[in-house]
Amino acid sequence: MADVVQYRLERMVDELDDLERKGIFTRSEIAEIVKQRRKFEYRLKRPSPLKQDFIAYVDYESQLDELRRLRKKATSVQSDEKKTKKKKSVSDFAGVAKIVEIYRLATMRFKGDINLWFRYLEFCREKRNGRMKKVLAQVIRFHPKVAAVWIYAAAWEFDKNLNVAAARALMQNGLRVCPNSEDLWVEYLRMELTYLNKLKTRRVALGEGKGSLVRDEKTVEEEKWKGENKELFMSLDEKVENGGDSDVEDGEDANEEDDIFREKGSNVLQAIYSGATEALPSSFELRKRFLEILEATELAHSDEIRNTILSDLKREFSKDPEYWNWLARHEMSKETSVEFASPQMQKAIQVFEEGVQTVTSSSMFDMYIKFLMEAIAESNDDADETSPASNPTGECISHLINVYEKADETECLTEELANEYVSLYLKLGRTDEAEKLAEKLCSGRFAGSAKLWFSRVTIETRSLSKNSTPSKAELKSVFELLSNALKKVPISESESLWLMAFEFFGQQRTYFDKLVEMSILSVAKGNKGSDHAFSLASAVVKFVLQTKGSQSAREIYKRFLALPRPGLALYKDCIEIETSLGDKDSLRNARKLYDSAVASYSQDVELWKDYYSLEIKMGTSETANGVYWRARKTLNESADFIVGSD
Repeated sequence: MADVVQYRLERMVDELDDLERKGIFTRSEIAEIVKQRRKFEYRLKRPSPLKQDFIAYVDYESQLDELRRLRKKATSVQSDEKKTKKKKSVSDFAGVAKIVEIYRLATMRFKGDINLWFRYLEFCREKRNGRMKKVLAQVIRFHPKVAAVWIYAAAWEFDKNLNVAAARALMQNGLRVCPNSEDLWVEYLRMELTYLNKLKTRRVALGEGKGSLVRDEKTVEEEKWKGENKELFMSLDEKVENGGDSDVEDGEDANEEDDIFREKGSNVLQAIYSGATEALPSSFELRKRFLEILEATELAHSDEIRNTILSDLKREFSKDPEYWNWLARHEMSKETSVEFASPQMQKAIQVFEEGVQTVTSSSMFDMYIKFLMEAIAESNDDADETSPASNPTGECISHLINVYEKADETECLTEELANEYVSLYLKLGRTDEAEKLAEKLCSGRFAGSAKLWFSRVTIETRSLSKNSTPSKAELKSVFELLSNALKKVPISESESLWLMAFEFFGQQRTYFDKLVEMSILSVAKGNKGSDHAFSLASAVVKFVLQTKGSQSAREIYKRFLALPRPGLALYKDCIEIETSLGDKDSLRNARKLYDSAVASYSQDVELWKDYYSLEIKMGTSETANGVYWRARKTLNESADFIVGSD
């Protein structure tokens, strides 16, 4: 290995001597360069060099070559070399050649790394070292199934070499190998239309035509106004009224040539679209991208092609909610106003109405509702900027409520949508309607929904908060409502309801004690060894600690721990409470809790470590050693505990 490295370093002697002779680097700097290169060369000659070794070497050589270039430029200015330009020497080419060699070695070792190949290609493109075609041929040979490779190669031929025939051949070969690549089909179309546009632009530059294939971005209002005021516009090549027939004929010829380009573009688009849809019949995104390109260009028969693509989309994807969502938003894409009465908004709503009739699903209603909510939000922003007193969203809100009702009638209302439905009434200040709706939903399909019960109880408690002291009847009503909710909602989802209940009745001793008893029964029924049931137990213990003190909290957690298979989370929470209290019984109680916990969870290494740490901090050396030897005896993997205890 050393001989190979030494041989490679000796081959750099001419380059380094040239750099010193030109005064670009000093002898000490060249010695440092040799040192760094030797280090990198040894890395590359390891049995298994890393990709990062090659990249680090490339980065070093790139920075070195850039420094050489800057210093050469500075010395050229000082010696007034611009007047007597000298020939380039070996040091001017050696840096790039060195980097190319490193890339060659790297790509031969990591042939499957496409990102490394693209780094190599970008370097060749920037330096223009004449190796681009060779490297492209190699990467195509190793990665023919990667569509990005074909696109890159065709773009280089088209943009840099100005070789349209070669670019077209590469694209077509790529489509034969990767017929299922959406990007390849789209880029092929872009390339062909760009080529036609270049031909047309060249004719315009020669004075043989006008315009381009790129569609001028104008709003509907601008086009309408221009059509109604044609007399205000006069073309620069317009002739006087008494002009000869030859001028008319020239204009007709120019128009015919323009039409030829638009016709060719139209034919190209239709041909590529046909091939793409045949290769990818189920790609919704591909058709959308073709439509975007069509609308950005000015081609012959554009309306016919657009209608064809839209009809294909409807035929193939009418059962997909995403299609209707896209179509409605597409109708609004050129509309600046989001007012409910605007024509484009009405068209979008008609699309959604047709969509919910064709695809009666929750996702369809969800998209419809989101669209209306976004329109209301944008309309409110516009109203705030112009006239805060105006309310242009009333009709849209009414329509939104109708959509919610329709979703409820067709049983397409999800729990999330139902909760948003209730929230909408609350935002509008229609509390009574929100309360009735929440009651209806909680009594029907969403009887087990924690979110809807939470909304319903929140509405009830807000109405009571207006009075400083709720009456006994009102407190009883809220308690019965919460009890009903806690019975119907699974314990794994009812944490928010329990927290609300304890916070609301924290000062009502009778109801608070009833809630504690209910929580113990709920945990006992829902206890199957899972931790979620005991998050409720921990919450109850903490509430009791805050309201009634440490003694009552200890009595409550003992009742929870007496249930079958108490969870480890509850043990840890109770131990944390005991250690934070710091009274005379805390250490004794914490030890009892740890003993009970390690009896049930004897193989939990972290639990033993925590027990040992407690004895180190609060116990004696004798009790700490006792825990240590118990842990080593109990644990199957005692080495883990030994490491943690050192």
